[in-house]
Amino acid sequence: MAEIVNLRMARKARDRRTAEQAAAQNRTRFGETRAAREIRKAETTRTERDLAGKKRDDSDGTD
Repeated sequence: MAEIVNLRMARKARDRRTAEQAAAQNRTRFGETRAAREIRKAETTRTERDLAGKKRDDSDGTD
């Protein structure tokens, strides 16, 4: 004998699962605080500036 399933409840449970999965993805993507974002941005900028200052200039002035 088959199990009786309330389709309305099954549909709501499925929707809750998909909403929770989407929320988990958004938490990982957008979960960074403003302060942490600014710190990461400042570190990236500083690193790029330091690397740009350490690049060698291979041009010897003659073209």
